[in-house]
Amino acid sequence: MTDFPDGMVWLVGAGPGDPELLTRKAERLIRTATVVFYDALVGPEVLSCATPTARLVHVGKRSGRHSKDQKTIDRLIVEAALAGERVVRLKGGDPSIFGRATEELAACRALGVAVAVCPGVTAASAAAAGLGRSLTLRGLARKLVFVTAHARAGEALDLDWKSLADPEATLAVYMGKAAATDVSRNLIAAGLAADTPVVLVENASLPTEQHFQTRLDLLPLAARTALGDGPALLLIGQAMRETAVLECFPGETLQHLAI
Repeated sequence: MTDFPDGMVWLVGAGPGDPELLTRKAERLIRTATVVFYDALVGPEVLSCATPTARLVHVGKRSGRHSKDQKTIDRLIVEAALAGERVVRLKGGDPSIFGRATEELAACRALGVAVAVCPGVTAASAAAAGLGRSLTLRGLARKLVFVTAHARAGEALDLDWKSLADPEATLAVYMGKAAATDVSRNLIAAGLAADTPVVLVENASLPTEQHFQTRLDLLPLAARTALGDGPALLLIGQAMRETAVLECFPGETLQHLAI
């Protein structure tokens, strides 16, 4: 194919898990690849898009359980491309959002390997869809901020908490369950109200998806007890209030919608 010749690498977003949320382009690239290097959160239904002859190589990284370090992954995808393979590096969500895409793009370009990115649906979008809520809401949430709560082993979570404690923003915290205590404590210390609404969303877009509504000061307890052991996203802000739409658009302004 003209956009996927031998010796090329595509960084492909696998989306949040539901195979129906793959883009048509992502599905085509996976089907065209001769080798697919895939992350831990990429499920078997997504991998089934590959041809039976394609090599499927697990290079997944989960907190505390790294099967391959990043330099090894960089080397593997470059070596496969230099050997003439059509390489898909398949990443959960969107490759450009906490996906370590920069390192892999740089590794390919350093050795003259053609590389491109196919975006995917990110977990925050899938979580909002599952909740039936908007991440932004006129008058309540004018800004959307994505952060990751993943820190290197032994290091404290170092974020600009003052900036993040914005009552007019929705904060999406990726990989946030393990860091829930730090997130809660630091945001409250930075001035965000203790009763700020929070929703924990586990396994967004999958049949096992679960939601739990809480508030910022109770987040540590909820993160420990409310959900299972799947990956979870934290959505923090006034747009997550269950009555947010009614508060933002009082009943009299919705009369034109009455049938």
